[in-house]
Amino acid sequence: MTKLKNQAGNLCFSLIIIGLAVMPLLMAAGVAESPLIIFLGKCVAFSIVAIGLDLIWGYTGILSLGHGLYFALGGYGMAMYLKLRATHGAITEFMHTGGLTALPAVWKPFQSLPLTVLSVLIVPAGLAYIIGYFIFKNRIKGVYFSIISQALTWAAYSVFIALSPYTNGNVGITEIGSLAGKIRGSANQGRLTLLFYVSLAILALIYATAAFLVRTKFGKLLIAIRDGENRTYFSGYRVSRYKTFIYVLSAAIAAVAGAIFVNFNGSITPSQMTIAFSVNMVIWVAIGGRGTIVGAVIGALLVNLCEYNLSSGGMIEVWQYIVGGIFCVTILFFKGGIMGLFREQIPAFLRKLKVRGGQKVES
Repeated sequence: MTKLKNQAGNLCFSLIIIGLAVMPLLMAAGVAESPLIIFLGKCVAFSIVAIGLDLIWGYTGILSLGHGLYFALGGYGMAMYLKLRATHGAITEFMHTGGLTALPAVWKPFQSLPLTVLSVLIVPAGLAYIIGYFIFKNRIKGVYFSIISQALTWAAYSVFIALSPYTNGNVGITEIGSLAGKIRGSANQGRLTLLFYVSLAILALIYATAAFLVRTKFGKLLIAIRDGENRTYFSGYRVSRYKTFIYVLSAAIAAVAGAIFVNFNGSITPSQMTIAFSVNMVIWVAIGGRGTIVGAVIGALLVNLCEYNLSSGGMIEVWQYIVGGIFCVTILFFKGGIMGLFREQIPAFLRKLKVRGGQKVES
C-alpha cells in the first residue's frame, strides 16, 4: 500500500511537471503571456522551499516559522551577483547614497558566479547548522523552537534594515536581470523559456532527492523522531544529529528557492524575510498535505495561483480572507491536506458506502 501511495505521488508530480512544461509552448503559440510564465517561475521557487519545509515539519515534526530567513539569504546572494554584473563590478547607487566609496568586502565574492553559487548554499546552511546544533543538542523542540525561529528571523530582518548602505534597507536590491539576461517582453521569450525550464529541472531534481531520502532508513528515522522523539532517543540514536542534518538540508533547499525566485522577480527585499512570509510557507504545506512531498508542491502552486487570480479586480480586498478560510477548513476538517483527502478520507468514505451497501443487500 505504501509503495502504491508513493507511485501515486510520483505520478501526480509528473503530471504537474508536464503541465508546467507546456506553458512556455503555449506562450510561443500566443496562447499564454510572458507575465504568466514569470509568475509560474516564482511558483516553482515556492514549490522548492515548500519541499524543504515539508522535510522538517511533515516528516520530522519541526515547525519552523523562520524559513523566510534562508529563502531571503539565497535571494540576496543571487541578487548581489546580478547587481554587480549590471554595474560591471562597480559600487551601486545605494552604496553611494550610504556613503561608501569602494565595494564592501562582503560583496566581493559575488563578482564570481561559482563563488555566488557556493555562497548561496554555504551561508544559509552554515547558519542553520549553528542554530540547529545548539538548539537540538539542548533538546529544545515544539513551540519553543517555533518561537526561537521567529525571533531569529525578526533579528535578521532588523539587521538587514539597519545595514542600509550594504543592503539598501527596506527597498532591497532592485532593478536586476536574470542569469539568462532580460526575460520581460515578447522579444525575450527565448531567454524566459530557457530560465523556466532550468528552474523546472531543479524542482524535479530536488523532489526526486527528497522522495528518495524519505524512503530510506534515514527517512524512517525522521518519521520515528516525529512520532516519538524520546523513544527514538532511548533506542540509541543521536536524535540531535538527525534533526540538525535535515534542518541544514532544508535551509539549503530554501536558499536555492530564493536564488531562483530573484531571477524571475527581478528584486529581493526584506519582506521575503518576514515572519508573515514564513507562515505563508507553512500554509502551503498544510493545505497540500504535510508528510507527502508532492503535497507541498500542490499547496504552493494552488495557494499562489489563488492569490494570482483573486488579488486583483473585485476580490482584491477579500482574497486574503479566502486563503485564510481555506487554511482553517483544511486544519479543522482535512488534517492531511489535499493529499490526505484523496489518499485517506475519500477511500475511507467509499469503503463505508460499500459496507453499508453490503449490509442492505444481506438484510
